[in-house]
Amino acid sequence: MEDLSSHIMDIVMNSVTAGAKHIAITIAKDPQTAIMSLSVSDDGRGMDAEMAQKVQDPFFSTKTGRKVGLGIPLLKGTAETTGGSFALTSEKGAGTSITATFDSRHPDLPPLGNIRDTFFVLIVSHPEIDFDLRYAVDGKDFLLDTAEWRRELDGVPLNHPEVIGFLSNYLDEHL
Repeated sequence: MEDLSSHIMDIVMNSVTAGAKHIAITIAKDPQTAIMSLSVSDDGRGMDAEMAQKVQDPFFSTKTGRKVGLGIPLLKGTAETTGGSFALTSEKGAGTSITATFDSRHPDLPPLGNIRDTFFVLIVSHPEIDFDLRYAVDGKDFLLDTAEWRRELDGVPLNHPEVIGFLSNYLDEHL
């Protein structure tokens, strides 16, 4: 994958497929150590220990018609190649959490990509899902909780044209 945004999109789509109603995404970079961390946690169906191990194998896929599933193995490989780590924890019926760390100074670390557009597309495409989005990189500290927005909007969907316009401007100002 070209950038970390693509990894985020891929992992979140796995969460959506698993029936998640709440997805938390955190991207943070420690200014002291230059360690970049990416985590995605959901409350979807989750997996047993055997399946959680299998999805880390590039020659395994849960999708019918496909013999390989590269999203998780590629993220794991990128983390490990850049001197970081990868962890996947899951509990059947309780959700899944993926955390990858990277040495942000490593030459093989892909760019972050367009985090603003990634967050925008996720929210607008899945207005029924509550997203907790946190971005703390290079002096920016951004937090967006769509459940909070949903309460304030009192029944107006997150993909309503006026909300989309506001969300777009909000992300432009803060990311």
